[in-house]
Amino acid sequence: MLTATCLLGGAGITDRVTRGHDADRFVQLGSLSKVLTGTVLTRLADQGVADLDAPLEDCLTEVPRGTGITLRHLAEHTSGLPRLPPGDTGPADDPYADFTDHALEALLRDLERVRTKRPGAAEEYSNLGYAVLGRALTEVSGRTYQQLVDECVLAPLDLAAGAVTASPSADRRLVARTLFGRPRAPWTLTGPILPSGGLWATPRTMATILVGLLVDRTLGPPAPTWRRGTSLLWHNGAVRGTSAVAMAHDDGRWLLLHRLHSNAIRTDRMAIKEFEASGSFRS
Repeated sequence: MLTATCLLGGAGITDRVTRGHDADRFVQLGSLSKVLTGTVLTRLADQGVADLDAPLEDCLTEVPRGTGITLRHLAEHTSGLPRLPPGDTGPADDPYADFTDHALEALLRDLERVRTKRPGAAEEYSNLGYAVLGRALTEVSGRTYQQLVDECVLAPLDLAAGAVTASPSADRRLVARTLFGRPRAPWTLTGPILPSGGLWATPRTMATILVGLLVDRTLGPPAPTWRRGTSLLWHNGAVRGTSAVAMAHDDGRWLLLHRLHSNAIRTDRMAIKEFEASGSFRS
């Protein structure tokens, strides 16, 4: 099956939508969701609601004292928590389906055992860490995760509430299809893993967020979530049947690439190629 591709970009990068993609239908963002979560963190810090260097146990009563983990550690992937929650969290074709609030609460109470490194010692990309961060942000703010995204990210960028969401209506979704043309069922990411990878948005909405956060800096300095190279900030994401990458160069160029294909390495390479074609490029 041909893969569908949507690319939206700034100066020197040609917008295009190919092979049945649609820039105005909701697609699953995967780990691009993390940049929304990180932005919520920095916004709450600006408002005095959260402290990036607060011990995690000050935010979540289930966490034992003395873990040494802070919200900043979670945002920067230096918490020492593993990439994935330990244990059985779902079947192979829906790996987070059984990762419930109850399962997360049990992990929080046993965080010392779950942790694999000393906080701050090394970077280890952690989906679990962002699930914990999302829970901490809802607890300290007294708001739901959707409310936090709506109020802290979407409203300041003049986007409607729900423009990024965990549950778009079925008729607005765009999903990958099998070789026989049947829709591929997306992963279940509506539980505690949501802040790590479960959001949906249209590519056009996500491009607006990218420009607001990294080019115009409407909400201030970019969140610590963004991956940093020599001359650009970027983040990617992939879940079953989809992959995406968002990046902005320090010269103002930007790009959002979404594909209805889960080969994230190929998607990253395509994005870099577009930057190379549009001007000088250093990662």
